[in-house]
Amino acid sequence: MIDLKFPDGSVRPFDAGVTGRDVAASISKSLEKKALLIKLDGELLDLARPLERGGAIEIITRERPEALDTIRHDTAHVLAEAVQELFPDTQVTIGPNVEDGFYYDFARAEPFSLDDLPKIEARMRQIVDRDEAISREVWDRAEAIAHFDGIGETYKAQIIRGIPGDQAITVYRQGQWKDLCRGPHLPSTRHVGKAFKLTKLAGAYWRGDQANAQLQRIYGTAWASDADLAAYLTRIEEAEKRDHRKVGAAMDLFHFQEEGRGMIFWHPKGWTLYRTLQNYVRRRMEAEGYVEVKTPQVLDRALWERSGHWEKFHDDMFTCETPDGEVLAIKPMNCPGHVQIFNHGQRSYRELPIRMAEFDGLHRNESSGSMHGIIRVRGLSQDDGHIFCTEEQIEAESKAFVDLLRLVYADLKVELQSVKLALRPDKRFGTEEQWTIAEDTLERAANAAGVEVERIPNEGAFYGPKLEFHLRDAIGRTWQCGTLQLDYVLPERLDATYIGEDGAKHRPVMLHRAILGSLERFTGVLIEHYAGAFPLWLAPVQVVVATITSDADDYAATAAAALRKAGLRVEIDLRNEKVGYKVREHSLAKVPVIAVVGRREAEEDKVALRRLGSDGQQVLTLDEAVALLTIEATPPDLR
Repeated sequence: MIDLKFPDGSVRPFDAGVTGRDVAASISKSLEKKALLIKLDGELLDLARPLERGGAIEIITRERPEALDTIRHDTAHVLAEAVQELFPDTQVTIGPNVEDGFYYDFARAEPFSLDDLPKIEARMRQIVDRDEAISREVWDRAEAIAHFDGIGETYKAQIIRGIPGDQAITVYRQGQWKDLCRGPHLPSTRHVGKAFKLTKLAGAYWRGDQANAQLQRIYGTAWASDADLAAYLTRIEEAEKRDHRKVGAAMDLFHFQEEGRGMIFWHPKGWTLYRTLQNYVRRRMEAEGYVEVKTPQVLDRALWERSGHWEKFHDDMFTCETPDGEVLAIKPMNCPGHVQIFNHGQRSYRELPIRMAEFDGLHRNESSGSMHGIIRVRGLSQDDGHIFCTEEQIEAESKAFVDLLRLVYADLKVELQSVKLALRPDKRFGTEEQWTIAEDTLERAANAAGVEVERIPNEGAFYGPKLEFHLRDAIGRTWQCGTLQLDYVLPERLDATYIGEDGAKHRPVMLHRAILGSLERFTGVLIEHYAGAFPLWLAPVQVVVATITSDADDYAATAAAALRKAGLRVEIDLRNEKVGYKVREHSLAKVPVIAVVGRREAEEDKVALRRLGSDGQQVLTLDEAVALLTIEATPPDLR
């Protein structure tokens, strides 16, 4: 017998070998019909899996969030079955879940086309209608390799050869089709439903290595209901309208070209937006006691070796060698340089905490396939900061950082959606004791700041755990931007010390922190969040003074001068065009305020203000307009 504990706290005995379906049926027939999976002590299992041990059990139905990943995984299997039915010469490789959907990589001599996707979708729906039973089988390793090699599925055989010897080889049958997989899966293809859509094609290398064969990747999305799918497709359509590359072009903010791949050519309006954001964050940091520094762009390889970055990241660094044999690297991050400033001269415990900030340029050799507009680039800056403190100061400094991050996000009208604690990775520096202390301390500090964290295994930096701050944008997407990392390792590797109250040398703790992260990336996020319609204080051009007739030209120049004197960013439009044309053109460029002037406005010393997104207008005297817009254009931290 085994004992199963239910969510309501009750415990019931069952025969060993009972299945999740049996357990659901013992509660009610309706629950048995709705059950898709079970969760035993936090582990998702197939409904038909015999249970040999007891524990805390939950019955997972379609409405539960845990079911969605399995629905997507099963949809990927249905995709693979459909592809092999339609194109029998195709090998399947891997098909994992990704955010909002799934993909499957295929090996096929002939390329797929976008015209193939509707045919594949139609066959997938047929497979769902066939209600094919899905069952788990454990195979002998040698027999599994021989089987998949024998049917020409050489990639599957390779995967099996790489599975550790102590792990079971599990195969899932889906009707007559089968796939190597850990599971779990739904009871049958009927439960996948039809709330899915194939979205795009892409190329991919086997195991992500450019030295390996190129595969074809089919992406798709899948949801628990048709309503969820429709909402997602609407969100994607809206995201395309907000794409920062399209909006950036319409607003004349930046461009890219082949001679500087991954490097941004900022135009005057884009650079104004960038500097406005940067200066706002700079003022917020200065108010919190940060001192700004500047470290060299190029540093000797020896420093990067001592810090550990050379071993972990040298492939992502731009390097050069001088005629004297020096190997130099353009800095991809600021932290080793900040330790050098801390180390310059003797430090006392009385100076701590020391909060350093730097906005200098960084360069990272991102692969061409990973770059995306200004969101993923090779040349970037961060609102970078490093806090050198004692262990006793960690909690207070962490809370102060979280408070500052919340303030900045509130000013920028973005929502802090979640915080995740990224734990020790497989490859790391430092002792296990240091990592345990660092992880526990960072979680306590987050909780003290009123933040609940989700623990994420294996995602920490090589020198320490980190808090990842995820924001939600206007259309519901999440972006990881801010970070707080607790580091015992780098101060030790670079021999950072301070003199304690006892007169002895001690190691400082180093907190790596950023609120926006990459300013380039965050600017791209903001462009999409606002769809280019920035609040007045952020807008690159805040006001355009546009004339109705040429006899108002002189007054338009007077109005523009008065607005500029008040500190507003102003352009003037004296073109011989109808005012309606001018308003439409500047609205497409996302100018927040258009001040229209004609003969009457000139005679009465007034302006007619038209706001972006509004059909009405507000007629004010010039002095009233200057006063009103000056208040609106004041950055939040200066109000």
